[in-house]
Amino acid sequence: MKKDIHPDYHDVTVVMTDGTTFQTRSTYGAEGDTITLDIDPKTHPAWTGGGQHLIDRGGRVSRFKKKFEGFLG
Repeated sequence: MKKDIHPDYHDVTVVMTDGTTFQTRSTYGAEGDTITLDIDPKTHPAWTGGGQHLIDRGGRVSRFKKKFEGFLG
């Protein structure tokens, strides 16, 4: 294995959006740094089952719906 090609792997503190913290190992920053998350599994819709929002820009969604109305039923 080549020397001095791997990043430093050290302990960091991760702060979740609700303020809870945990220790993990990372190549981010330096030993003892803190990673503050803006989005985490407790708040992101991908993990919480939140609703999906469709934004109709330029009528694309409505044109698609019109084109395929009645296709499955």
